[in-house]
Amino acid sequence: MAQNIPRYKQIKQHILERIRNNEYPLNHKIPTENDLANQFQVSRMTAHKAIRDLVQEGYLVRKAGLGSFVVEPKAESPLTGVNNIADEITSRGHQYHCDILKLEEILADDEIALQMGMRLGVLVFHSLIIHYQDDTPIQVEERFVNPLLAPSYLENDFESVTPNAFLVKHCPLSDLEHTVEASFAPKQVCQWLAMEQTMPCLLVTRRTWSQQQLVSFARLWHPADKYKLRSAIKL
Repeated sequence: MAQNIPRYKQIKQHILERIRNNEYPLNHKIPTENDLANQFQVSRMTAHKAIRDLVQEGYLVRKAGLGSFVVEPKAESPLTGVNNIADEITSRGHQYHCDILKLEEILADDEIALQMGMRLGVLVFHSLIIHYQDDTPIQVEERFVNPLLAPSYLENDFESVTPNAFLVKHCPLSDLEHTVEASFAPKQVCQWLAMEQTMPCLLVTRRTWSQQQLVSFARLWHPADKYKLRSAIKL
């Protein structure tokens, strides 16, 4: 390794290379801080910083009294854009599929009417879908769509084309509003995501417009231990 690279970064690269070539597979216990410090002839604090960074970046998890273990990196979506979740999953080398729980017309209640800028009791399209990475549920998507702007929404084959992909094609995105909060999900959502109700979720609420007309309002639930959102801004 180049000697001008900080020692803790050399340790990080060493561990990452072994994770990527499967020398350290999923759930593998990596060497201790003391072992790494001895191997690289650095202080334990230097080894600690390398491991701490890898924990923060989602490659490792610490287990009290046991050590540090390799974990599946969290799924990641951009916060400043809208990606197709099926494309995100396949781009990471995993298989995508979904369960369609609801696909229907409903009457807008107080919240939906407010979010959609409609009158109370107006018909809206409603879809409820669980998205999977391999066999792991990674997102529950509940979406409400303006039927005047996407009249064929309920006729789409959502097992082949996600709601996002359908709407981007038929109602090109002009504006986007995101809100993100840490939250405890309702019991039913926790069951769909195969998680304990005491575990936190990331809840993204999203509204999208096409040519200044509000097309859809969505609630996207993600298990916080499997998902993260990313934002990159050029200054």
